[in-house]
Amino acid sequence: MGKAPADDSRGAPPVGGKRAVGGRGNGQTIGLRQVAAIAGVSTATVSRVINNPDVVSPELRTRIEMVIKQLGWVPSGAARALATKRTGAIGAVFPALAQGDFARAIDALQDELTQRNHTLLLARSRYSEELEHQQVVKLVERGVDGLVLVGKTRPYLLQTFLDQQKVPYVNTFVFEAGSSVPCIGPDNHQALFRMTEYLISLGHRKFALIAQSTKNNDRAQARREGVFSALAEHGLAITPAHSTEGQWSIEEGRQLFRRILDAKPWPTAVICGNSMLAIGAVLESQAMGIKVPEEMSIVGYDDIEIMRELPISITTVRVASDEIGRIAGKVIVEMVSGGASVGGVELPSELVVRQSSGPAPRR
Repeated sequence: MGKAPADDSRGAPPVGGKRAVGGRGNGQTIGLRQVAAIAGVSTATVSRVINNPDVVSPELRTRIEMVIKQLGWVPSGAARALATKRTGAIGAVFPALAQGDFARAIDALQDELTQRNHTLLLARSRYSEELEHQQVVKLVERGVDGLVLVGKTRPYLLQTFLDQQKVPYVNTFVFEAGSSVPCIGPDNHQALFRMTEYLISLGHRKFALIAQSTKNNDRAQARREGVFSALAEHGLAITPAHSTEGQWSIEEGRQLFRRILDAKPWPTAVICGNSMLAIGAVLESQAMGIKVPEEMSIVGYDDIEIMRELPISITTVRVASDEIGRIAGKVIVEMVSGGASVGGVELPSELVVRQSSGPAPRR
């Protein structure tokens, strides 16, 4: 092969040195220099295609990408990190990965990061303070450029670690005006305040609450307080026998629904802290022969597909979880790139009225 023609690209750091994964030619390992020679460009231009493709012309970028694909070359992530001082990875810790609003937010977050040439490293905390701390430390040890976390209230040791490491991070599924850390999500207090006001407007005066556990969950705490605040404004309250907490399962929702009905007189409205608890409560009400909503209204929080497909579709609060993930991805990449962080983005929650709620029965 003749001498590669020169190009005018200079100054970009190499991304792969001589290391390559999966690409071989003539019994030798393919590296950055070989890719550049075959494509007829400088190593700096290849680096730009990998690290910052938007600054390379589409024609040149296509030519280099075709060579990379044909050779099966994979740039060395370690070498690129040394050159750019970044790994291109964003870490995220969610309480759960496959449930409710979190699953949709994760999908949107990954899509947004992919568009911005970043990789998502994902971890789960199971609402455990200790596990959340461990996962954050592990992600930082692996060199993530930034973090996406859930909630804004953290144990002292974890908050101290974040402050010391100075890793950019955003808080999601929560909003606090004026926060020094960007908060992206709904006003959880207001969301359940509005739901409770809606039920009061239908004539309900006897309430029960199957709340989500507030352990390491400031969002659940805010929603619980939203219910109590709305009731207090109307001189109403929930008796201890009609207030309980669960985690996140349909079976638990069924069990807790039966528990609150052990105490009479029965409530006319039951507010559930998440989608699974609400689904369990509705299913158990049908097993007990309770007419919903004629005898009792049951409402939830979060909006997953099955809630509108049940024989009795469930009234709930819908959160723009896709938008939370998308905006979180956009904001954290901008912070990593040196852009000014925003104080927060409040996303509205929506009251979705379906079949499971109606006027209070006359007794």
